[in-house]
Formats: sequence, structure tokens, C-alpha cells
Amino acid sequence: MITAAQMRAARALAGIDQRTLAERAGVSLPTIQRMEASEGVVRGVVDTLMKVIQALDEVGVELIGENQTSERGGRGVRLKAIVAQNPQG
Repeated sequence: MITAAQMRAARALAGIDQRTLAERAGVSLPTIQRMEASEGVVRGVVDTLMKVIQALDEVGVELIGENQTSERGGRGVRLKAIVAQNPQG
């Protein structure tokens, strides 16, 4: 699973635009735009999602799922889990 935010961040880390990702993945630009505009987990045809993930991998981006570790190392960013704060202390 990949979220829209992960997809946008992965593209930014790789320094590529939506058109380049679409070309590398072999999908249409509107498909990438739709995927990135979605809320939460990207939904779509599994084959299309796998093509996008493979294209990101080929440009050097490792997608790390929640509670997973990175086995390859390297630099990157990760969103912290949001912990609800108790306003009463």
C-alpha cells in the first residue's frame, strides 16, 4: 500500500515531476495526478500501483510501510505516528 502523501514525497525526494513518473511507470499523467490527489491510501488497479512503485524504486526511492524498517539504509524521511495528546495533562 502507498499513500498519496508518500507518493508525492517519494517523487520530491527523487527530484522528478508527475510527467516523468508517469513516463517511467508507463502510465498516463492523469493517472498519476489522480493517485496523488486522493486521500490516504492510493486506490487503483494493482498492476498500475506496482508499476508506479517499481518506477520509484528504479529512481532510488524506498517506500517504507508503517512499522517497517529500512533494510537498505540510506537517507530519507518518515512521518511520525500522530499521538493524541491529553489536553488535561
